[in-house]
Amino acid sequence: MTTLFTSHRLGGLTLPNRVVMAPMTRVRAAAGGLATPSMAAYYAQRATAGLIVSEGVQPSLIGQSNPGTPGLHTDEQVAAWRPVTAAVHTSGGRIFAQIMHGGRVSHPDTTGTQPVGPSAVPAVGDVFTPTGPQPAPVPRALDTAEVPEHARSYGRAARNAVDAGFDGVELHGANGYLISQFLSSNANLRTDRYGGPVANRIRFAVEAIAATVEAVGAARTGIRLSPGGTFWGVEETDVLELYSALLAELAGLGVVYVHLEATADEELLIALRRAWPGTLIMNPVLPMGPKQTGRDDADRWLALGADLISFGRGFIANPDLVERLRGGLPIAPVDESTYYQGGDSGYLTYPAHQYSA
Repeated sequence: MTTLFTSHRLGGLTLPNRVVMAPMTRVRAAAGGLATPSMAAYYAQRATAGLIVSEGVQPSLIGQSNPGTPGLHTDEQVAAWRPVTAAVHTSGGRIFAQIMHGGRVSHPDTTGTQPVGPSAVPAVGDVFTPTGPQPAPVPRALDTAEVPEHARSYGRAARNAVDAGFDGVELHGANGYLISQFLSSNANLRTDRYGGPVANRIRFAVEAIAATVEAVGAARTGIRLSPGGTFWGVEETDVLELYSALLAELAGLGVVYVHLEATADEELLIALRRAWPGTLIMNPVLPMGPKQTGRDDADRWLALGADLISFGRGFIANPDLVERLRGGLPIAPVDESTYYQGGDSGYLTYPAHQYSA
C-alpha cells in the first residue's frame, strides 16, 4: 500500500518519501540575486523532504518579478547557489530549482526595464517593488521573433542550475507568471502562432520545456501548473482542452513530473491525472488560500492517484515536517507576517519538535 512514507523513483533519483516541499518565495537573496548562507541553512533544515523545490528563481533580469529574489543567469549567481545545494545534499536531501519568469508581473523599479508579456495587458493588482507595492504596469507585448528567446531562457537557467548542483528544475507554469500568461485567454490576445486557439496558446510552454529538456534532459525537468487559476487576473477558457493538449505535448517530451495546484474542481483535476502518464505531484489546497495542507488531504490525493504531495506553509514553520507527519505530531502554525520581511527571524527560527529519547 502506498503511503506518504513509501519511496518513489523520480528520474535518476530515489525519493525516500512522497512529501515535497513546495516552492515558496521568501525574498531573502542578497543584492545581485545571490543566494546566501541563510538560504543554505533554511533548505538544509528541510532536507528530510522527499524532494525540495526551491523558491522561484529568475532566468534573466527582465524575468525577475519581485525584489529580493535569486537568479540563475550570472556566473556569480551560479557560484552563490553551490553552497546551498551542497548543504542540502550533505543533509541527505534532493533539490530542484524552480525557474520563474515573471513576465508582466514585474516593475521597472525592480528590473530597470519595462516588463514584457504576450500582450500589452497589465496584471490585476499591485506588484512588489523596492519602495513598496505599486500598480502593475502595462507590459510591452513581445514581438513574434522575440518569443523564442524567452523560451530558451528557461533552458539556459536550467543548465546553470545543474552547474550549481541542483538535481533538476521545475518550470513555473502557474499562478499568472509568463508561461501562465501565454496559456491565458485574457492576458494573451495575440493573433500570431502564440495566440488564439489552444494549440497556439500552449506553444510557448512547450517551447520552454523543450529548451529545458534539450539543456538538462527530461529526467531533470518538471513543470508546475495551475489549471483554471486566476492569479494576477489571468483567465483561461477551455481549461480541460487546454491542459489535456499541454499534457499530451509534455508526455511526448518525457518530462519527469507535472506539479498541479488545486485551482480547479476535483473532477477536472482527476481527469488531468488520468491524462498524464507520468509522475504527478499534487498540491491539494489553493496556494495562499484559507486552508493549509494536512495529512488527511495528502492521503486523500494519494488515493486519487497522485504520486507525490507538496506542502507549502507547513514546511515554513516545521523544518521537520516529514517527521511530524510520520508521528502524527502537531503542525506548528506559521507567522504570515514574516513571509517576505527579510532576515533570519521567521526563516531559520522555527524549531524542530522536541523528541523524547
